[in-house]
Amino acid sequence: MLRTPVQFQARLLSLSMAHYYLLEIYFRHRVEVCPKASPDPMDDLTTKKCVSCNAKDMRPMTVEAAHSLIPQVQGWNLVTEDGMMKLQRTWKVKTFMKGMEFFKLVADVAEAEGHHPDLHLVAWNNVKIEIWTHAVGGLTENDFILAAKINRLDLHQLLSRKVGE
Repeated sequence: MLRTPVQFQARLLSLSMAHYYLLEIYFRHRVEVCPKASPDPMDDLTTKKCVSCNAKDMRPMTVEAAHSLIPQVQGWNLVTEDGMMKLQRTWKVKTFMKGMEFFKLVADVAEAEGHHPDLHLVAWNNVKIEIWTHAVGGLTENDFILAAKINRLDLHQLLSRKVGE
């Protein structure tokens, strides 16, 4: 993976002009739109830490960038509400109190990351979490990092079993 501008420029010398323009656009996007994003979109999100949401140097990621990261957060869906992309996932818990325990586990992760999702408990046992970066009005890598860390939580004792399991 090309990690520095020098490596990027050196590699360009051996590529056709079409490849040059595609890589230039990609590299410019990674530097300007996602200044703190890691160079390799397939890095393990669970090993990363959310960065401060300073609206001056952070903007919402593109649909393409979001689609490149969604495979790393299994079970999460990309949704658009009011023109804003968000990550969303639902679970069914055993009881209302298990839902509260679920929220506590998620809240601990969110607090450790300094990035806080919207938590919903609907009809006593349906948990829904929505994640997006409020400060920029859309998705950033922080949202995928938090979703990946939520996926790592041991929640099986809180969740309802589906028929046939």
